[in-house]
Amino acid sequence: MDIKKPVSRRSFLKQSALAVGSVSILSRILDNDLAFAQVLTPIEETNATAQALGYKHDANQVDVVKFSKRASEQGKKQLCSNCMFFSQGGQKVAGKDGEYGKCTLFPTGLVANNGWCNSWAIKPGMSL
Repeated sequence: MDIKKPVSRRSFLKQSALAVGSVSILSRILDNDLAFAQVLTPIEETNATAQALGYKHDANQVDVVKFSKRASEQGKKQLCSNCMFFSQGGQKVAGKDGEYGKCTLFPTGLVANNGWCNSWAIKPGMSL
C-alpha cells in the first residue's frame, strides 16, 4: 500500500516560484541567442541615414564637392576601417566585393571596410 503524503502549501509555493523563475530565465536566454543569430547585410547607400551622412561602400565614390572633408589629403586616408565608430571588420558578404564590419551609426547593417561617411572620426591612439 502506497500512501502519498500531501504536499504542504509552503512546498508548493517554493516549487511554483522556482518553475516560474526557470521559465523566465530560459526565455531570456533563448531570445538573446536568437538576437545574436541575426544575419546582418551591408547597409544600402539609399538608406536615409546613409544618404544624410554621405555613406559610400567605396570611399573613392564620395561626392567631394558636397563632403569637402573627404577631398583633403587627410580625408583621402579616412576609411570606415580606421574610424572610431567601426568594429569587427573582416567579414565577407556573399555577392559583394571587399570586407565589411559593424558601425555604431548603422546598427542594423554592415559597412564596407573601405567605405566612408561624413561622421568619420579617427580611432583613439591612431594617426593618419
